[in-house]
Amino acid sequence: MLLLSKTFILIVIGAGAVLVGRGWKAYMLAWALPGLGHWWLGERKRAVLIAAAVLGLLFGGVLIGGIDSVDQREDGPWFLAQAWNGPLVFAVDFANEELLKKPGRLGELMSSPAPPKAPGGPPTEVFVSSLKGIGVVNDIGTLYIALGGLMNLVVMLDAASRARRNGEEDA
Repeated sequence: MLLLSKTFILIVIGAGAVLVGRGWKAYMLAWALPGLGHWWLGERKRAVLIAAAVLGLLFGGVLIGGIDSVDQREDGPWFLAQAWNGPLVFAVDFANEELLKKPGRLGELMSSPAPPKAPGGPPTEVFVSSLKGIGVVNDIGTLYIALGGLMNLVVMLDAASRARRNGEEDA
């Protein structure tokens, strides 16, 4: 779990470091809060529309699928797409870990049968929260948040491109 977070943060910083000058700052601001990179560039209307779209997908996904829709331990590949939403997704994942995965916090841990580790092997017992999202609804929430993250990645690249272009015009 922690390795995945560190890997993602290194990817964000590494991609941002390739950009120079204003492009790097706009890129990182756009990751910190969707739309902030464009706001910093003076494109206020575009920033508000971006924030509404990306944050709408993020919060919509959490409302539809619950906070369990963001889970870097159980849904690692999905989390890589979701993490482009910025630090808010890491906060939701932290809330998921602290509230749903620890006994006695919220709900109760219930026994859930897991598939056997190997064909013909004995089944193992897994404990899940009674409030864990299951089924298609949780999947839809996960998908919304991942789509918001991928959309924000495009927004980050757009902010960096616009910042570099504006910097060249100023020179």
